[in-house]
Amino acid sequence: MKKILFMGVMGLFLLGSCNSKSGDGHEGHNHETEKHEHEGCDHDHEGEDHNHEGDEHNHDGHNHDGHSHDEQTAAGHSDEIILPTAKAQAAGVKSNVVEPGIFHQVIKTSGQVMAAQGDESVAVATVAGVVSFRGKVIEGMSVSKGTPLVTLSSKNMADGDPVERARIAYEVSKKEYERMKALVGNKIVSEKDFAQAEQAYENARISYEAVAKNSSASGQAVISPISGYVKSLLVKEGDYVAVGQPLVSITQNRKLFLRADVSEKYYQYLRTIGSANFCTPYNNKVYTLKDLDGRLLSYGKASGGDGGYYVPVTFEFDNKGDIIPGSFVEIFLLSSPIENVISLPHSALTEEQGSFFVYLQLDEEGYKKQLVTLGADNGESVQILSGVKAGDRVVTEGAYQVKLASATNAIPAHSHEH
Repeated sequence: MKKILFMGVMGLFLLGSCNSKSGDGHEGHNHETEKHEHEGCDHDHEGEDHNHEGDEHNHDGHNHDGHSHDEQTAAGHSDEIILPTAKAQAAGVKSNVVEPGIFHQVIKTSGQVMAAQGDESVAVATVAGVVSFRGKVIEGMSVSKGTPLVTLSSKNMADGDPVERARIAYEVSKKEYERMKALVGNKIVSEKDFAQAEQAYENARISYEAVAKNSSASGQAVISPISGYVKSLLVKEGDYVAVGQPLVSITQNRKLFLRADVSEKYYQYLRTIGSANFCTPYNNKVYTLKDLDGRLLSYGKASGGDGGYYVPVTFEFDNKGDIIPGSFVEIFLLSSPIENVISLPHSALTEEQGSFFVYLQLDEEGYKKQLVTLGADNGESVQILSGVKAGDRVVTEGAYQVKLASATNAIPAHSHEH
């Protein structure tokens, strides 16, 4: 009985345990699910913490952007070129405030410098003979009027010495003239014969005096007709020359002509031309006719001829120094004036890969590189179409020194602290 009762109690216990496990298992699963969901919430919360850290990272990124902003600020100042005043003065850097002014329209062409008419002369042969230069006669040397240049010798020639022949002719005609002069009074010779004898005598005298004046044992000397410079030697040592043949060209170089060959497409503008500038190839120096007391002489009324399809424009000016007659030059014809134009001298410009720049002076030691657009060029200065305005202070001398300074002490884009 006790055994049966014990078995019944154990059965009830086991049944209750099974039901308890079944219910607790289901509820426990829900609880674990809730716990899992709660842990998921915690995970999401951790995700929120992660996002918060992400926010902090973004905030750091914002600080990094702030650092970039500082770099950009430094880079903004990197355009400024620092050149101490002492170095600028030593390098010859000069600047001027830009002011608008008058600029002339320009016709750019080429031409030639020539000796002015009446400012050049040629020594010619007074007798026929062989050329022998007196001393060192070279082109460019200074000579005075009457200076012997060439000796012409006629020795051992078939015609004989022209001076000796002139002397003999002179003496014979003189004797005949004196004889007839004594007889004409007595009517022994006619007045007509006496006049002919007198004429022959005078011609012989003039001829002999002309050749005997500069004659010596070595031959006939040819002298310089004017004072000036030897422009060119037209003969060589040992050449045979005839009477009247050019030997040496002499120029005074006081007045020169500037001849510009202008394309016929500019013919309508020729009447507005008043002056010109020109650049010589041997020293690249620009001359202005205004400084050389130059003036316009004339311009052609037609094209063609030796100049092809070009119209000549001729100026006259004083040769005040080192201008070589005969040289070909680049010419800038100055036409109608234009007002309120900003222009800068060539010395203010620097060129890089086809673009042109100037340097603005910002303060006592600060400079800035500035791109400019160029207009007309008169050889001395250039019209500025854009990039510079009135009131700007621009470096007009020593621009390349400022350019070199920009390559050595410009502020870098990234700070060295970074």
